[in-house]
Amino acid sequence: MDTKALATFLINVIMITGSMTLGQRVDVTPQQVIARVGEPASILCRAGRQIQYCRIDIMGERVLNLGPNWKQPPGFAYNGEGLDAGQCGVRIEQVKTTNHGPVRCFLGIEGDELSGTAELIVALEPQRPQLEILTQGRNGAFEVDTEFQAKCISHDGRPPANITWYLDDEPLFDGLTMPEVVSTQDRNNATLYTVVQGIQRFIRVGDDRRNLICRANHFSYPQGYLDSRIQLLVRYRPQPLPLVKLYGLILGSTGLVNVTIRANPRPLTEWNVAGMSIQQGTRNGRYEAYEPQDLGRGEYNVALSIAGLTLEDTVKDYLLRASNEFGAQDYQVRISSSEAAPAAGLGVGPIIGIVVGVLVILIIIGLIVVARATGRWCFSDNASPRATETSDTESVENRREPLENFTPRPTPQKLIKPNLSFNAIFKRNKSPSTVKHEALESQPQQTAGTPGDDDQPPRDSEETVIITDEVTEPKEEDSKPNIVYAELMLKPSQEGKTPQKTSTEYAEIVYPKAPKATDTNKTN
Repeated sequence: MDTKALATFLINVIMITGSMTLGQRVDVTPQQVIARVGEPASILCRAGRQIQYCRIDIMGERVLNLGPNWKQPPGFAYNGEGLDAGQCGVRIEQVKTTNHGPVRCFLGIEGDELSGTAELIVALEPQRPQLEILTQGRNGAFEVDTEFQAKCISHDGRPPANITWYLDDEPLFDGLTMPEVVSTQDRNNATLYTVVQGIQRFIRVGDDRRNLICRANHFSYPQGYLDSRIQLLVRYRPQPLPLVKLYGLILGSTGLVNVTIRANPRPLTEWNVAGMSIQQGTRNGRYEAYEPQDLGRGEYNVALSIAGLTLEDTVKDYLLRASNEFGAQDYQVRISSSEAAPAAGLGVGPIIGIVVGVLVILIIIGLIVVARATGRWCFSDNASPRATETSDTESVENRREPLENFTPRPTPQKLIKPNLSFNAIFKRNKSPSTVKHEALESQPQQTAGTPGDDDQPPRDSEETVIITDEVTEPKEEDSKPNIVYAELMLKPSQEGKTPQKTSTEYAEIVYPKAPKATDTNKTN
């Protein structure tokens, strides 16, 4: 066999061996079991084929030969559906400290022995965590903006504890170091773990009198965790404030000026009113300064009373100075007898109202511009061409027939309905004579009986009705009433076509004749 053939043979053998090994692997579930001392724990080994025998090795115990019908020592029981189903496992009724470690199962399958391993962790409760402060303050207190360091230690736990940090109920994540885990052996040769984690941050004013908490979370603790805490005492000078404005003081009564400041330790205070100094706990004329009142967590209320508050007191300058061993701070105070001034600027409601109003106005203006440009709505030109009809057979003189010989023709309601347009409404008022003159100018210049009257197209007219007032003063012997002639202008049809030619129709408006004084005398 040459070298090439030998190499190919060896490769095939290795591949077949590996495939057989993978196919004969023992599956152990779970891979890791955590139990406290005295609690039960179960482990199951599965091969997927029939098992001839099953042997399990547990730390601190003798080797167990397990089977459904085999008698087991006290404290152990068979776990699984049977060897014929390819399953073999063990149930530990009460876990001991010495059981901590690997659990191995050995399965006999068709003359071969396969094995699998699981990890049994017997949880041991660590000691209460210890919180150590690495930065030493002055008299047990820390100053603002100084660096602060501390560490938390959880001793002898199994598995290692998980450490978390809190400032009161607020979790801390910044400035934490990576946890360090150190393993040790106890007297029973059991492995235990110690965890150390540190924190580094700068002291703030808000840290004063708050609890720094180191919490160790572990499976074996009854509540799941144990805490170690320390209260931080922070010392700082009085903290600055913006201009203090007080409103609503009543003139004529005792005015009380209150200012709340933060400082630690307790500050000494002094008021200065228009160049006059009032120490805390003293009185000067109508002014009395009180001792700072401790409100807790480093807050103090400083008060000044003014007896018989006057209008002049409201325009004076008030200056408060607070100081302690870490520094001093001045506060400016202004008082007023009026109600609190409104906040600067407009609120949300007025702003929204203004914006909506502006938008509505812009929309209306836009609609007007569009309507005017496109000739819609009130800007549309409703003055369509109208035919001005004149009679072909009647002259002007013949039209003025006596009332008893006048027989009006029936006219459709559409033709006498006034057609009011936007331009007509706002058109400049004209006198009757002017209207008559314009109407006559708009008519073709022709006389009665002139041919071609029907051939000319009608002219456009702005007025639907043209009234010609030709009232003349009647003679005494004339018993006819005053007559006003109204010429009715025809309107084109809605389809835009010119109405068929008809004679112009006229109506007489009769004014009742008022009797004259001379006629009365003659009658008498």
